[in-house]
Amino acid sequence: MKIFDAHLHIIDPDFPIVENQGYIPKPFTVNDYVDCTQTLNMVGGSIVSGSFQAFDQSYLIDALDKLGPHFVGVTQLPYTASDEEIFYLNSKGVKAVRFNVKRGGSEGLAQLEYFAKRVYELVGWHVELYIDSKSLPEIAQTLIDLPAVSIDHLGLTRDGFHTLLNLVEKGVRVKATGFGRVGLDVREALQTISSVNPDSLMFGTDLPSTRAPRPFAHSDVDLVLDTLGEATARKVLYENAIKWYRLDHEG
Repeated sequence: MKIFDAHLHIIDPDFPIVENQGYIPKPFTVNDYVDCTQTLNMVGGSIVSGSFQAFDQSYLIDALDKLGPHFVGVTQLPYTASDEEIFYLNSKGVKAVRFNVKRGGSEGLAQLEYFAKRVYELVGWHVELYIDSKSLPEIAQTLIDLPAVSIDHLGLTRDGFHTLLNLVEKGVRVKATGFGRVGLDVREALQTISSVNPDSLMFGTDLPSTRAPRPFAHSDVDLVLDTLGEATARKVLYENAIKWYRLDHEG
């Protein structure tokens, strides 16, 4: 079955890396990613900026150039970024802005509403949040009012999962990623979220799984298939993300 990897990181030591909470990641280059996924039917993916990359765009542009047009970018930008920079990044394949609430390194939530609406109006980007679902209730209405939002790693924990489901019902997407870092029952979460909105879930490897207690395993793909069945799994592994990232290719 085809897979669009909706969440991966490239960590190239040829480009700036900043320490985050005392952590510096090991390199994970484009070649490393290709090697790790060569036995999967990977037809594209979303390269996501990490906390340790802050506002650097050079690594992302390089990775997008190397991986080709079936890959898109999720960047971190300050809210003061110029229209010209946003248009330029859009032309290079960037499709979203990430707010890393969990780790930092990104713009803060105080600018979420303004910046999310601005990039959507300019270039149609959505926003992605790395956030513990226990923090969702206080910003839930803001997220509902935004044009397009996704949340990483199943919301991470059980706390706030009910709010996450309410958001899913309102159209917020959720990344089925980081199975080895979440504090909830993955099968139950996949079943529940997909039953609320079958268009919501988007699978990603989360490679190289920085700081995760358990890194991505190929069996994570089997877990999605076994839990959801072939038809729904096809949406989660491929179709939902293709539509969300506004791609037209068929792999």
